[in-house]
Amino acid sequence: MVNYKNICSEIEAAVHQTARFVLKESEGFDISRTETKGLHDFVSYVDKGSEKMLVDKLSIILPEAGFITEEGTSAKKGLKYCWVIDPLDGTTNFLHGIHPYAISVALMEHNEIVAGVVYEVGGNETFIAWKGGGAWLNNQPVHVSPAALLSDSLIATGFPYYDFSRLNNFMDSLTHFCKTTHGIRRLGSAAIDLAYVACGRFEAFYEYGLNPWDVAAGILLVREAGGRVSDFSGNEKNISGDEIVAANSLVFPEFLENVRTFMHN
Repeated sequence: MVNYKNICSEIEAAVHQTARFVLKESEGFDISRTETKGLHDFVSYVDKGSEKMLVDKLSIILPEAGFITEEGTSAKKGLKYCWVIDPLDGTTNFLHGIHPYAISVALMEHNEIVAGVVYEVGGNETFIAWKGGGAWLNNQPVHVSPAALLSDSLIATGFPYYDFSRLNNFMDSLTHFCKTTHGIRRLGSAAIDLAYVACGRFEAFYEYGLNPWDVAAGILLVREAGGRVSDFSGNEKNISGDEIVAANSLVFPEFLENVRTFMHN
């Protein structure tokens, strides 16, 4: 059995090394070298280079582990352990020279997320969580916000970029939350949204149409910081990112009820 805390330290070192490459490439980045995977879904040589570096470094840390990666750098399967990697969460921000963007790495043991690191490159903030170990920001413990009411909450979300089938419902939910909360923020990185819920900057976050690599590390951060995460139906197991609701534990029931009202199928 691996030591989750020690694994987090090794993940952190790998992520920081990779981030130096990302930062270097951000200087004078050539947006014309960007590829389009799908509608509003971009990938740069920086995403691919970052992912390859992470795969190489993480393979040394835990040789038996498989990978779930955004850019498909490795299709290796692991019987017990699996790395879930987003080499550059917030690619569109990166392409346009704005922050935040992040590197997100999680380790799964069977179907359970047991370690996670989210590194916000521009702000040099490292969010870490491991099973039973709490959540940490730059080596200091963090906790979700103490706010008890949705009316006292700042909400984070992300706009759909390819699946517009629920766009009308989503826009109705935005109108509702604009009127009933402290406001809405859209940073462009789900990993950062979840990390900010974990450290109490946001009270709650919701989005649909995401992938496991966008949310895996962030889910563990929120839970270890005292928050809750589910899909729009309230299921808290095996969250894929297709639907996600995260909040501090006090606001969560009210927030989930509101999201469900608008975003039900």
